[in-house]
Amino acid sequence: MKQDKNLLSIGEAAKFLDVSIHTLRLWDSSGKLKALRSSGRHRYYPKEQLERFVLDTESIARVWAESPTAPELLPDQYCRTYDVFKARLDTMSGILNQDAALKSMVPLITAVTGEIGNNSFDHNFGNWPDVPGIFFYYNTDKRVIVLADRGLGIRATLLRVRPALQDDREALTVAFRERVSGRAPEQRGNGLKFVHDVAMKYSLGVSLQSGTAVADIEKNKGQFKVRLAERNIRGTLAKITY
Repeated sequence: MKQDKNLLSIGEAAKFLDVSIHTLRLWDSSGKLKALRSSGRHRYYPKEQLERFVLDTESIARVWAESPTAPELLPDQYCRTYDVFKARLDTMSGILNQDAALKSMVPLITAVTGEIGNNSFDHNFGNWPDVPGIFFYYNTDKRVIVLADRGLGIRATLLRVRPALQDDREALTVAFRERVSGRAPEQRGNGLKFVHDVAMKYSLGVSLQSGTAVADIEKNKGQFKVRLAERNIRGTLAKITY
C-alpha cells in the first residue's frame, strides 16, 4: 500500500499534522480521522485527506460573509442557486450514509443542514445585497458542516412580522425558540425552530451568527444560549457539528 506516494504512514501523518502518533490512533478509533489499513493492519493516510483536515473552513466562510467585497470561493464551496445546493446536500447525505456509525443520524444532519441553507435562499430571493447564493462546505473527517450567506440577515427578515424586535439577540431568540405564525408571510422562524428542536433532542452542535449575535446549541449538552458576537455579519454564518 505504501508504494502510493500520496499515502503517508502514521508517523509521516503525525509530522504533517504536528500531533503525536498516539493522538492519531485515538482519532482513528473515535472516528475523528479515520486511517486506511494495509493487509498488515498498518495505518496510512491519503495526503489529500490530511490537507482537508487542516483546512479551516469556518474562517474561510467568515471572511467571505463579512468582507465588504466577497472574495472568490472555490467551486466546491459556493452554491449560487438552490438547485446547486440541493444537489450537493444530496451528495453529502450519500457520503455520510457510508459511515455505519452515523446511519441513524444522517437524515437529521441532512434535514438541519437543509433548513439552514433553504432559509438563506428563501428569504433573500430577489433581495441579495450583492453576491447571491451561499457558502456550503463539509468536512467528514472533522465532522463539521459550514454554511454562510451575504444576505439581509435574520433580524431584517423577521422584522416584517415582528416589527418590535429590538436587536439581533432578540431576533435569534425568537427565530430559534418561537414558532412564527403560519399565516405570516415570513416563515424563517419555523425553520430555525425545527433546527433548535432537532439539535437539542439528538445532540447535534449548532452555532449560527447573524448580525451582532450568535445562537449556540452545544453538542451533547442540550443547552441553548444567545450571546454577543465579536464582529458583525450582515447575513448569516452557521456551523453544525455531529
